Amino acid sequence: MITTPTVDRLLALRLRAMADAYRAQLQDPAMMALSFDERLALLVEAEQLARQHRLLDRRLKEANLRIPQACLEDVRTDGSRGVERRLLRALATGQWIAGHQHILITGPTGVGKTYLACAFAQQACRQGYRVLYRRLPRLFDELTLARADGTYSTLMSRFARADVLVLDDWGLTVLKDGQRQDVLEILEDRDGARSTIITSQLPRAEWHVALGDPTIADAILDRLVHNAHEFALTGPSQRGERTTSTKK
Repeated sequence: MITTPTVDRLLALRLRAMADAYRAQLQDPAMMALSFDERLALLVEAEQLARQHRLLDRRLKEANLRIPQACLEDVRTDGSRGVERRLLRALATGQWIAGHQHILITGPTGVGKTYLACAFAQQACRQGYRVLYRRLPRLFDELTLARADGTYSTLMSRFARADVLVLDDWGLTVLKDGQRQDVLEILEDRDGARSTIITSQLPRAEWHVALGDPTIADAILDRLVHNAHEFALTGPSQRGERTTSTKK
């Protein structure tokens, strides 16, 4: 019998999924009816799928989404909430990321802004892109700590490298001078090279005022709005519903 040595060699090569699939084949009499090529193809497929799942798990862990289980398949497109089905399907392809475009999601509290943003982000992870999620208030705390411990440049580089950066809760308060400059630097590093998702309770027409400084506001919005797809969500708050697809 070569079963044990073969399994041991597969495990030594870190081909655990292939080893498990091989053992399963030996226990399934129906497998004996398949050709060598067919059985080998199944083993390779098992290993490939396992690696894809592990890689997706790592991407989702790095992204740190507020709603990691959010998915576009569960987003309601019945026309009552401001999500157009045709646009959602077009964006689901990921071409907006390849084209370094942005997504802006606005609406009152509880209508599903964060869920929709996380659904786009989760789809990006599934398509092989690196994603980071940050609530804007926490982002500024993180940047303040990074300045204090000397890791500011490293953190900014991390934001610059992310294929998709989700900035949640945009415009809750008027930004301070240093915060405006931080946002501008982040978007400048990403301009024309990466994609950003913004969620905000404020209508986009009010963002300029909320940013505070007109000159910096012009620079920030210039890097966002001219190459963006917009969703203006409507309807009552969904926080009381049990389904995850209606979370903020």
